[in-house]
Amino acid sequence: MKNFFNTFGAALLAFVVGTVLMGLLTFGLLSGIGALLMPAQPAVPDHAVLRIDFKTGVVDSPDSQIGTIDMNRMEISMPNTLFQVVTAIQMAAADPRIRGIYIDLDESGSVNMADLEEIRAELVKFKESGKFVVAYGNVYSQTGYWFCTAADRVYMNPEGLLEWKGIAANVMFYKGLLDKLGVEMQVIRHGSFKSAVEPYIMDHMSPANRLQMETLVDALWDTMVADIAVSRPSHTPDVWKQFAEAMAVATPEDALRLGFVDELLYADQVEERVQAEYGGGQSDGKQGMQQISLDKYIAANLMGMHRMSHNRIALIYADGQIVDGESGRNSVGGATLADQIARARRDDAVKAVVLRVNSPGGSALASEVIWREMELCRQQKPVIVSMGGMAASGGYYISSCADVILADRTTMTGSIGVFGMVPNLQKTLRDKVGITVDAVRTNTSADMGSIVRPLSARERLYLQNQVERTYATFVNHVADGRNMTFDQVDAIGQGRVWLGVNARENGLVDGFGGLADALTLAIDRAGIGEDFEVYEIVAEPTPFGTLMSMFSTQAVADRALQNELGVLFRPYLSMRQLLEQEGVMARVPYEVMFE
Repeated sequence: MKNFFNTFGAALLAFVVGTVLMGLLTFGLLSGIGALLMPAQPAVPDHAVLRIDFKTGVVDSPDSQIGTIDMNRMEISMPNTLFQVVTAIQMAAADPRIRGIYIDLDESGSVNMADLEEIRAELVKFKESGKFVVAYGNVYSQTGYWFCTAADRVYMNPEGLLEWKGIAANVMFYKGLLDKLGVEMQVIRHGSFKSAVEPYIMDHMSPANRLQMETLVDALWDTMVADIAVSRPSHTPDVWKQFAEAMAVATPEDALRLGFVDELLYADQVEERVQAEYGGGQSDGKQGMQQISLDKYIAANLMGMHRMSHNRIALIYADGQIVDGESGRNSVGGATLADQIARARRDDAVKAVVLRVNSPGGSALASEVIWREMELCRQQKPVIVSMGGMAASGGYYISSCADVILADRTTMTGSIGVFGMVPNLQKTLRDKVGITVDAVRTNTSADMGSIVRPLSARERLYLQNQVERTYATFVNHVADGRNMTFDQVDAIGQGRVWLGVNARENGLVDGFGGLADALTLAIDRAGIGEDFEVYEIVAEPTPFGTLMSMFSTQAVADRALQNELGVLFRPYLSMRQLLEQEGVMARVPYEVMFE
């Protein structure tokens, strides 16, 4: 027996030691890989040109900075946040090492329309420093061209392409697929414009939905054309629109003749022109002009972007669909965000709060949890909302009580409405795979919401009453926050989506402005002058956690699906997120694809 315990003890000790050593070895190996992949802090050369290409994309929240690994170059590509990009452009304007900015969006990553609008506005301000901004492209999309017209001069490849044909919005409908599968989507909603559920119960737009979509595309087109007419005043907005109607830009020569671009040149010729005309980017005659990418410029100045002060402006992010509980990948947890707002409210060093909202909404209950904390915070210190690409439905719900709401003109907002949706798979299981389900119940509706049977009339009425109660709460919150009556809000509510430019007219937002404007306003409301620090409250992962997130099963699967589905990935993701939700929702679940 004594030998047994000696042997057992030795084996146990060996197991424990081996496990600890293996854990340390694994951690060291992964940490070493992470350190190896992380680039060294770059240096900014003198007489340099800042190159903006957005290859890694732009996101709103640091929590959304999910990197990808380039195994060929052994580098981690990480998207930059809007705050980093805007701050970098502001710093470049005062940086004596930077002569100007060179824009090339041919291989740009994902950037939403509102973020592009804010960055474009910063480029316009950058030119006030006396430094140059030039743009070059082999191919210009309409959005890319609109963005690049902020430049002093726009160049194009002599064999390039410029798209100019107007804006269209496509909504994907799934009813035909669901019919083939035998799936019935049981919908309970409030609002003639709450078209969020239409893709699941119709095969085309309703008249109300068509009206709101026409308003959206017209407002977006007017905004883009007006900006271009200001930057390139050789034509009026009406003339720019006529060019699109006539499909007048068929060749690069057309683009030059009609004033879309200033010259047709190759990239090396543009570099020579920049050096000759602007004195930017001194060259050694072999490597061309000295350039530093936006990513490397941000990395070189990362520490300088955050000043230290005992006066803090808290910057908090609501980036993603709103869900109950804790935040996750691409989601905003009601409990998590409410806790972050509470931290800012209780912190005496925080003098004002800016909430950056980029969300289609989601759980109505989670939105209510966040709204309550926003209301408590507003009672103690200034609260400013900065709306990004989308702040609709639940995204507007959590914004409604702020002291000031700023939106971009291209922000999709409003959608004041709620709905519930329960799929019925009874026919699918029976007819497609031969499965039937039976049940016993203590009460008639004990299994209400089951996906294997239809709702009864009484259950539909019960759920409809829940939807009506939630809608009334939503409208009352907006009415109180915006100093409007219930009827005034209801008239612009009913689930209708508005573009920021229209939301300013109907009172849903206070004015136009980006994240930088919201921070400036918060500083002013706090009365702290130049003595302030922007304090981002985020769930910052450790470097080890960041590395692990790139190898998670869901992340790997999503990257594979995105590569396979292309433009269809976002509608797929939207549908998946919708079906994962339960209860009453305040959300815009379908993807509107502008072309």
